[in-house]
Amino acid sequence: MSRMVYCQVLKKEAPGLDKVPHPGELGIRIYENISAEGWRQWLDRLTIIMNEMRLSTADPQNLDIIEEHMLGFLFGEGKEGQMPAGFQPPPAKK
Repeated sequence: MSRMVYCQVLKKEAPGLDKVPHPGELGIRIYENISAEGWRQWLDRLTIIMNEMRLSTADPQNLDIIEEHMLGFLFGEGKEGQMPAGFQPPPAKK
């Protein structure tokens, strides 16, 4: 049986992550408070944020920006975490 957590993203009890997904105290906090589905949603949002803002994980300054968005999306902390300004999803395929 999966480990259950009260997910701060989904706002309900859901299966937790199998391992700590990020280094340090933030990773432990995520492991204890974010479900596997909530983390998947973050990874989807991260892809959008990185593409729209042209961020690279090779740049240490970009990692700080990514963590700010992570805290905003996962825990509602700070002003980041929303879709990047001006983001337009691709048109639906017919």
